[in-house]
Amino acid sequence: MDNASDAGDAGDAGDARHPGDTSYDVVVVGGGAAGLAGALTLARARRSVLVIDSGSPRNAPAAHVHGYLGHDGARPAELSAKGRAEVTGYGGRIRPGTVVAADRLPDGGFLVRCADGSTVRARRLLVATGLVDELPAVPGLRARWGRDVLHCPYCHGWEVRDRPVAVLADGPLAVHQAGLWRQWSGRTTLLSHTWKLTAEDRELLAARGVEVVGGEVTGLLVEEDRLTGVTLADGGVQGCLALVVAPRFTARSGVLTGLGLPVTSLERDGHVIGTCVDSDPVTGATALRGVWAAGNVTAPMEQVAGAAVSGVRAAVAVNADLIEEETRQAVEARRRST
Repeated sequence: MDNASDAGDAGDAGDARHPGDTSYDVVVVGGGAAGLAGALTLARARRSVLVIDSGSPRNAPAAHVHGYLGHDGARPAELSAKGRAEVTGYGGRIRPGTVVAADRLPDGGFLVRCADGSTVRARRLLVATGLVDELPAVPGLRARWGRDVLHCPYCHGWEVRDRPVAVLADGPLAVHQAGLWRQWSGRTTLLSHTWKLTAEDRELLAARGVEVVGGEVTGLLVEEDRLTGVTLADGGVQGCLALVVAPRFTARSGVLTGLGLPVTSLERDGHVIGTCVDSDPVTGATALRGVWAAGNVTAPMEQVAGAAVSGVRAAVAVNADLIEEETRQAVEARRRST
């Protein structure tokens, strides 16, 4: 029967879960949905696992998580706290810190280096460091990010349904975004801002009932801590209760690039909209032996639920790889003894 008390017997399986340990089967870099889901799976597989988390989750500005079955409406911090408790309940360890590098060891493992000068050893690495949303250069955007400055309708569309929504056009995603957000609100407007719309763009927007407002956006209007509109370069004002932007998705890839894995440009219609690291779409395996990636660092468009799934899949692959190695070593030892 599976229960948390089983973790207390993990030493029988050769695991090291004592507080003073500095060597683990797996070190998970990043404690978001992907990292915690991977750590939980590994801990339940009776692996010694350490999560090192910098405490800067991408979804921290958001009030709630949506679209995660069984957790819809949960606060990000609440979901994280539950996940951490589950990981530690099975014997996994979590510590605050920022991983700055990982060095390959002669035995194939890794020496993980943290910003505070501490190090730990790992047989395998699961990197779930996520990404950074780089916002358009409009004053006031960052302060409203995740509240009423938004980008994903599946995360926030229901909450602003039927309200005035404006889409800021500063890149190739704008027309697509406007057509998408129109599903949630018939009062969707596209602000042409710095992007030049084609005749085809305008035809598509008109067909969807999306009005186009010209002029560069220069700032946000906020009353009683609520967005009410944007200001334009010509002195005009466009009212809206939600502003949609297209951030540039920049992978937190330092650990992986330090090991020699390059970042890949994420493109749409010939325009770079971010970076990510390549990994197997099912297992999360990277081109580096012993290293897996999960979550937004490798799949920038993934939501919380998908990130958690990718963490589980990567953890299953990591455990299988460790079993394969241990089996090979056991066979070699048996041959030597006979």
